[in-house]
Amino acid sequence: MRKFSYILFVITFFVCCANTFANQTIVTAKMDSATLLMGKKTSIHLEIVQDKGLKGFLQGENAFPDTLNSYIEVSKRLDSDTIDLGNNRMQINKEIIIQSFDSGMYAIPPFKFIIGDDTFKSDILSLKVIPVKVDSLQTIHDFKPVEAPEFHFSDLFPEFLLKYWWLILLIQLLLIGGLYSYFRWFRKGVIPFIKKPEIFIPPYDEAIMKLTQLKSEKLWEAGQDKEYFTRLTDILRNYLDRRFGINAMEMTTSQIMSVLQKNEETMPVNDQLNKILDMADFVKFAKMRPLPEDNEVAYQRAVNFVNETKPIEVPTDDKEQSINSKREEVNKIC
Repeated sequence: MRKFSYILFVITFFVCCANTFANQTIVTAKMDSATLLMGKKTSIHLEIVQDKGLKGFLQGENAFPDTLNSYIEVSKRLDSDTIDLGNNRMQINKEIIIQSFDSGMYAIPPFKFIIGDDTFKSDILSLKVIPVKVDSLQTIHDFKPVEAPEFHFSDLFPEFLLKYWWLILLIQLLLIGGLYSYFRWFRKGVIPFIKKPEIFIPPYDEAIMKLTQLKSEKLWEAGQDKEYFTRLTDILRNYLDRRFGINAMEMTTSQIMSVLQKNEETMPVNDQLNKILDMADFVKFAKMRPLPEDNEVAYQRAVNFVNETKPIEVPTDDKEQSINSKREEVNKIC
């Protein structure tokens, strides 16, 4: 009876141990080679055995670290694959390709697989990196060949042009602005943004100049009688405005003549002006066609009117006497 109980206890113990072992997560790390020629690559194979349905992750896997330590670099991570082991167990295989450019003996820290609050680690691996002799470089054929750098449009320009492009652009804009200003203003003797003082032309000189220009255009000879008389009367109206302060441009013929009847300077030639304005009204509003001699007579009357009402210049002696008399009056008042 005791022997049977002992056998039953041993069997129960091994079954419990087997169940405990089956439920554990095991992380194993193996390398293809523990020695590595400097600059070459080798693979680390990770095997993670666990129960189905458990969700875990390899520490640092999501961050994709570039190195395993200060001397060993991660060249590439291959996709994982899963194997069904049966008995509700599964195996996850991962492969990491590494390389090193520094010779020496290095320890690769354990890989940590985390499930919930539990962390499972692999063993520490050792890697010996062998230096490459200068003479042996000719026998190495798996180094990555030298590749031409990627072409960029900026490679077509010198470095100083890329560095000081803003200064070059500013100089070009100044040159364009200078050329534009020269041809637009300075070549014509005009200073931009500075208003040129207007040249004062006396009313008499302006009227004679415009009458001479009107005659040279020969409008009535080209059949443009209305345009001719409109221009002629506008010259006279503007002359009355500047010479006598009469707003003749806004007045009718009768209003103008009514004002001029009280003006002693225009009184001798008022009749000539009246005939010009009447003729112009007939041509502009009644569409009358004047005879050629009518146009000549109207022009001559306009010239006579301007000449007869020309301001009389005061002699220099009279001007000085007038100024002196005004000064005396001011002194008396003071």
